[in-house]
Amino acid sequence: MSVVASPPRVELRLKQRYQDKIVPTLIQRFAYTNVMQVPRLVKVVANIGVGESIQNPKAMDAALADLKKITGQQPVVLKSRKAIANFKLRAGLPIGVKVTLRGARMYQFVDKLLSVGLPRIRDFRGISPTGFDGKGNYTLGLREQLIFPEVEYDKIDKLRGLEVTFVTTARTDDEARALLAELGFPFRK
Repeated sequence: MSVVASPPRVELRLKQRYQDKIVPTLIQRFAYTNVMQVPRLVKVVANIGVGESIQNPKAMDAALADLKKITGQQPVVLKSRKAIANFKLRAGLPIGVKVTLRGARMYQFVDKLLSVGLPRIRDFRGISPTGFDGKGNYTLGLREQLIFPEVEYDKIDKLRGLEVTFVTTARTDDEARALLAELGFPFRK
């Protein structure tokens, strides 16, 4: 009989902090009657628009590789739905890549973004408090992929921005803002 070793357990300090400190704080602040009413992070979606892939197909491969390094998960290629003649775009052409993170990978990515990525931005004064959609979700736009330590400056072909959307179970923007602020998001005053 052989014993199969289980994979090493990754310490998810952000998830632990959510359970130990953030949940009681939000229950007290919003007077929830049930623990299940407390908003939580459901998923994180990171995407890169690669419009130049129409003229340069290799740009899509570079964006795929960058997003895979940053998130640790294989990205999905997004294709255009309709043709737009002014942009020389036909339906079905690849124009972007995205990754949806859930569970442990989501918490690792958010922790890496907050503790390593955002502090590496030049002249950083906090993130915009206006990125909420009215339903408790927040979208953050990043100008370059170099803020993540996995991306090497010498190996990239072009600076590409990426958009990161944080989907929560919050019903209002105030609840979502409180959740994200407690998680450590440095909102601008």
